[in-house]
Amino acid sequence: MNQALITARTLGVTFAQGSATVRVWAPFAQAVSLQHHTQNLVIPLQNDGHYWQTVTSQLQPGDTYKFILNETTERPDPVSLAQPEGVHGPSRAVNTDAFVWTDTDWHNFPLEDYLLYELHTGTFTPEGTFVGIENRLDYLVELGVNAVEIMPVAQFPGTRNWGYDGVFPFAVQNSYGGAEGLQKLVDACHRRGLAVVLDVVYNHIGPEGNYLGDYGPYFTNKYQTPWGNALNFDDDYSDSVRRYFIENVLMWFRDFHIDALRLDAVHAIRDASGTHLLREIKEYIDALMAQTGRPYYLIIESDQNETQFIQPITSNGYGMDAQWNDEFHHALRVTAGGERNGYYADYQGIQHLAKSYRDAYVYDGTYMPRRARIVGKSTAGHAGRQFVVFSQNHDQIGNRMLGERPSQLVSFAMQKLMAGAIMSSPYLPMLFMGEEWGELNPFLYFVSHSDPTLVEAVRQGRKTEFAAFQTSVDAPDPQDERTFERSKLQWPRLTQEPHRTLFRYYQTLLALRKKSSLRHPNRESVAVVVDEVRQTLTLFRQHKQPLKSGAFTVVETVVCLMNFSLEPQSLNLPANDSNWRKLLDSADPQWHGPVAAPALIDGNAPVIVQAESILIYTSAHV
Repeated sequence: MNQALITARTLGVTFAQGSATVRVWAPFAQAVSLQHHTQNLVIPLQNDGHYWQTVTSQLQPGDTYKFILNETTERPDPVSLAQPEGVHGPSRAVNTDAFVWTDTDWHNFPLEDYLLYELHTGTFTPEGTFVGIENRLDYLVELGVNAVEIMPVAQFPGTRNWGYDGVFPFAVQNSYGGAEGLQKLVDACHRRGLAVVLDVVYNHIGPEGNYLGDYGPYFTNKYQTPWGNALNFDDDYSDSVRRYFIENVLMWFRDFHIDALRLDAVHAIRDASGTHLLREIKEYIDALMAQTGRPYYLIIESDQNETQFIQPITSNGYGMDAQWNDEFHHALRVTAGGERNGYYADYQGIQHLAKSYRDAYVYDGTYMPRRARIVGKSTAGHAGRQFVVFSQNHDQIGNRMLGERPSQLVSFAMQKLMAGAIMSSPYLPMLFMGEEWGELNPFLYFVSHSDPTLVEAVRQGRKTEFAAFQTSVDAPDPQDERTFERSKLQWPRLTQEPHRTLFRYYQTLLALRKKSSLRHPNRESVAVVVDEVRQTLTLFRQHKQPLKSGAFTVVETVVCLMNFSLEPQSLNLPANDSNWRKLLDSADPQWHGPVAAPALIDGNAPVIVQAESILIYTSAHV
C-alpha cells in the first residue's frame, strides 16, 4: 500500500506552501509540458521514470492550463478538478484544501440507520445546481430521510446528462457549481444532520471528451464492454490506472467529506488480477478511516447476485459494505401489477417478493430463464444492512421508453402499499426524488453532446432499444432540451392533493421506520406468509435484545399485512398475550383510503385488509 495516497492527492495539480506540484502519467510520451493559459507560458515537466512532474510557483489556484504531449498534442489534465469551459476546454487549478469546513462535530450514521433519498442535481430543483439542492435541505429533513444520494457529478459534455457519461472523474460538473459548490453542499448537509452519498462510475468513461487514451494505456482490448475497450485494471501498465481510481475514491472521502460512495455497475469492472480493484479500494478506505476516525461506506450496484462483492476481506471477499438489490424492486413491481416482459419476465410476483424479503436475492444459486443459467449465491450470513431496496430509482424509471414513474402506472392506493413494502423490509430503504409526493413528470434519458455523430448514435440506440414495443409513440429525443425540462420535479404539486397527503404519508412511514422495530434491518427475525391466490403477504419482524445470560428476549413483534389484490381480504394476526396495536393503515381515510382498520385487536382476531393496502400492527412484550 502506498501510504502517501492516504494523506493527500498526489496526481494532477496540488498546492502546498504557495507552490504547485504537477504530476501526470504519460508513459509513452517523449516530452510533456504545461501550457499556462492564464499567463500564456509553457512550463516543461521532467520524467521521474514513472510520471512527468514539476514544482512551480507560476501556477496558482484559479489559473487555467492544458498539457502538451510530444510538443504537438494539447489536452486537458486527466486529473483535472475543474473544466470551466466544458470537456474540451482547459483545466482550472483548484486547491481543495482552501475550503473552510464547519462539520467538525459531524458523525456519520451507522449504515443500518441510513434512510436514502436519490436525486439528480440537474432536475431536482428549477436551478439544477448544488445551491438549488442546498435550498431544499430543510425540506428533506422535514420529510425524514437522513442520507442524500447524488447521481454522478463528474464533468460530462454540456449541461444535461444523467452523469454516467462523465469523462473527468476528478472534476465536479461546472454547471452544477464545481468543486467548491459540492464542498459547500456537503458541509450544509452535515449541518442539518444529513449524510451524503455520491454516485461514481469506475466501469467506463464516457465517449465525448475522453482523452485518457492520449496519455497512456488507460484502456485494454483484453475485454470488451458495452462501452468498448475496458478500463485497464489488470493488463500491462495497469498499476497506474488502478492508482488513478484509488486516488479518486480517497479524494471524495478525504477532500469533499463524502460519507459513502455508490459504485455504478461493478460487474462491468473487469479485473482478473490477484487483488481485485474493489478489494484494494476497500483496503485503502480502511487505512483512511484509521487516520481520520470517520466511517466511510462503499455501496455497489451489481446484477450478478455474487456475494463475494459484499463478503468481508477476511473471508476472501471484496469488503463492500452494501449493494443495491434490483431483484426486490423487480419482484415488487410485478406483484404490484407491472409488466412481465424484458428483465421482469424472470419474476413471478408475490412468491418472489416473499423470497426477497427472506433471502434478499430471488436468484441465489437457482436457474434464471432469461440468462439460461444458474445465477447467484446464498446470502446466508449477510445482514439486512447490506442490501438497499426501493420501489423506483433513476434506472428503473429512466430506462423505460417514456420514463413513467409508478405514479403514472399504478393507483394511488398501490403507491402507498409499495412505499409501505419498502419501509417495512429488513433492508435499507431508498426513495427516488419526487416519489414522496407522487411526482407525475417522467424521468427521461437526456444528454447534451456536441458531436452530431454521437448525438445521432444515441438517438438510434434508444430507438433500437425500444423497437420491440408495439407503439406508435416515438422515444423522446435525448438531445432535445425539452426532454430534460420535462424530467424536472414540479414542486408546486406539494401544495395540491393528493400529492400533499402522499407526502404526509411518507413522513409517517419514515418516522415509523425510525422509532419501531422496523428500524433494525435484522434478517434473522423475518418470517413471511404468502397467499398467491388472494395476493396477500404477511411479514413478521421482531426486535430482540440480549440478556446477561447470553440469550435473547423479544422486545417487539411487528406484523405487516399486505394486500396486493383489488378486493378486501380477511387475515388473521397471530395469537398473542396482549392486544395488537395499529402503527400504520394505508387505507385510513386520512390517507384518502376507504376505511380504517381497528386501532386495537385482541389475540388472533381476524382483520380486514383493504384492497391494495398495508396494515402494520405491533405487540410489545416487555
